[in-house]
Amino acid sequence: MSPTISFNHIPQEILSEIALFAATETFLGPPVGLLPFIETNRWTHSCLSFNSNPYVYAKIYESKFDMSPVSRRLRVDSFSTSVLARELKRKCILLNYIRDRRGSRADSSQKDDNLQDSLVQIYLMVVENEGNNVRQLREYAHIDEWLREFWFDEHGASGAWRSIQRGLWPDHSEITCLAMWLYWFLLKPEQYKREDPYTCRAVSIFRIYALGAHWYPLVTPSWTQFHPPSNTRGAPLASYDSELGLKAPALSVPAILSFISLHFRERTDYLPLVPSHASPPQTQLLDAIGNEWECEWGRSTNLGTQKLPADKELVDAFRPGSVEGVWEGIFTYTEFSSYAALLSGAPPNYLQNALVAQHPQKWKLREHHLLSTSSPDSDHPLQSDEMSNFEPVAPGNALHAFFPLGTQIEETPQGLMITDLASKKQPLLYQRAGSQDKTKRSDVNEMEGTKPHVLDIIITGEGHSAWGEFRLIGRVRPCDGLISFSKDYINGDRGKWLYRGYLVGNHNSNLAGRWRDTLSPPSVPGYEGCFTMSRRR
Repeated sequence: MSPTISFNHIPQEILSEIALFAATETFLGPPVGLLPFIETNRWTHSCLSFNSNPYVYAKIYESKFDMSPVSRRLRVDSFSTSVLARELKRKCILLNYIRDRRGSRADSSQKDDNLQDSLVQIYLMVVENEGNNVRQLREYAHIDEWLREFWFDEHGASGAWRSIQRGLWPDHSEITCLAMWLYWFLLKPEQYKREDPYTCRAVSIFRIYALGAHWYPLVTPSWTQFHPPSNTRGAPLASYDSELGLKAPALSVPAILSFISLHFRERTDYLPLVPSHASPPQTQLLDAIGNEWECEWGRSTNLGTQKLPADKELVDAFRPGSVEGVWEGIFTYTEFSSYAALLSGAPPNYLQNALVAQHPQKWKLREHHLLSTSSPDSDHPLQSDEMSNFEPVAPGNALHAFFPLGTQIEETPQGLMITDLASKKQPLLYQRAGSQDKTKRSDVNEMEGTKPHVLDIIITGEGHSAWGEFRLIGRVRPCDGLISFSKDYINGDRGKWLYRGYLVGNHNSNLAGRWRDTLSPPSVPGYEGCFTMSRRR
């Protein structure tokens, strides 16, 4: 008779390997295959329970979720097994929250107090995605269906469709900001068929958010300040063994991208590059410049933190060199009398019948950087030790793309020579992005123990549209990467316009935001429209 084999005689190390196999045999969702094994008897439970064996749960986490973006951003080489085990538990609860459709519909009898916290965690999962996180959210939790229900269902928790039906402006809150960014990150336009009632509602809702510039701010804090005060803080957020302050940017930019992607998809040759249609970045690019949403993470954490070191703000929210090149896209506008009616108090329904026209445009952009240190070069008016003693050009009026009146700008092959006549300081050289010899810079930095840091970015360029040719000059706001361009038509009476927006996406980028007139004071609503630009494909 064969001897009876008992689990009690199997060492914990062997049980752990068996448990890992059972838990990770299926990639999607929580490790449900582990539960029957744990409950076999007291010995297996004592060896494999959550509290007794964090090693197993840490390994399960590593197999199901993305970790390298977190390690890079938090500057941590590795996390303890107990930290990863807790993250596994947190994310599995979150996946089931979405899968069970909790929080997607409004319930008049009970408010979901976990909705905002859940959306913050999902937002983090997406901006940390390198493949695994979004697969879990899409294929297991069905987040696409959750977002469609949240935004477009008659009883959706956003309340957007109900508000429009009642002639009210939809809500602008931290919850709707998070949900709008998630919608753009995960948008699949092919899911929206003409006969689908959600398609009409999607275009109607995003039209309100995109075109209602007087009601929905383009950015927070206000676009009128180059160095806004740090007087806001995001809700404390536990991320691994760190605490972050995270605050979603305003919802207008993703609403504009979503509106143009859905409304104009059969009416124009150009559409924004939708994230779900973009090719995933190669491994070497991930190692070099991070994942797709590297700057979105930096922007959100910058906005959620009261005070950041000055030498980290720009790098986190904007990657130097990322707008250099040729861009193409469209700008939209409504008839001036129709827009004036909105500014005079017309309800949001007025926008549903307003004609939205669009024109294509192309931009050729060049970036110029003020560096804290640089390699000595006899052709440069200021040597590296002199340049490090100079501050960037002082912020000017927001309507002039933050350039002080009287600033003289001369573009040379090496970059921009900036003279601020009002300050009476020495001219500053903003060097053309990528113009320095990288090997030479590396040798100098190694000897001096210094690393060049971009203190300020100025962008120059030119372009053309159906309205004619124009010049562009812009500047990047450090705290969130907001880009402001002054667009000045060369011939005719088309005037000067101000373009403001974000570069969204690290590898497959779109530049999106709003233009406005420069005659209205920045403190009051002006005549505005939308624009999106993508790299020429």
